Amino acid sequence: MNNTIMIVDDSPYIVDGLVALLKRKGYQPIAAHGGDECLCLLGTTKPDLILLDIMMEPMDGWETLENIKKNTVTKEIPVLMFSAKKITPSEAQEHSMSIDDFVSKPVNPAQLLESIEQIFERRKDVAMEVLLAKDAGLDPKILEEYSSLRKTIDVDRNLVNVLRASSGMVIKGKEVNETDRADIAKLEEKIASSEARLKEINDLFTSNL
Repeated sequence: MNNTIMIVDDSPYIVDGLVALLKRKGYQPIAAHGGDECLCLLGTTKPDLILLDIMMEPMDGWETLENIKKNTVTKEIPVLMFSAKKITPSEAQEHSMSIDDFVSKPVNPAQLLESIEQIFERRKDVAMEVLLAKDAGLDPKILEEYSSLRKTIDVDRNLVNVLRASSGMVIKGKEVNETDRADIAKLEEKIASSEARLKEINDLFTSNL
């Protein structure tokens, strides 16, 4: 049952609001008022998902994420990043492999809840597909690659939409920084390459099942 969600933010107002929202929707929220408290709580509890703010002090969200992912006990916990800070193309490139989604502040409750459910549903679907493929004798390394691609493609697509909006690319006639435009194009190329590889693996699944 995917129901425990750790909320990590150094704003008590935001934490309290999200705790109330998630409780109303049947989840069991765990409050952490900053990165240090998050890492401390993870020493004794393992939530089903971590909702992690980027702009925190003294430890920001990216540093907190790095600590979560380098710990063998917590590295598989899905992390949904959220922030009022515009995520940059370079941050998207650097961290897209480590996060499961990104939501902008101010948080739209419906969008947040939809993202949470999509993360849980994707992980459930991938686990079932990998189990079937494993029973069919596919190489474990291929299965690991498949799981990674399924997640990163979804994350990268969402990040492209966020970056296009924040850079002004969606506004007709808006001047867009050439560096941002090039970085977004690189991320789109990465998605296309990942989709092509995923199709190859799906064809392997089909031929072995």
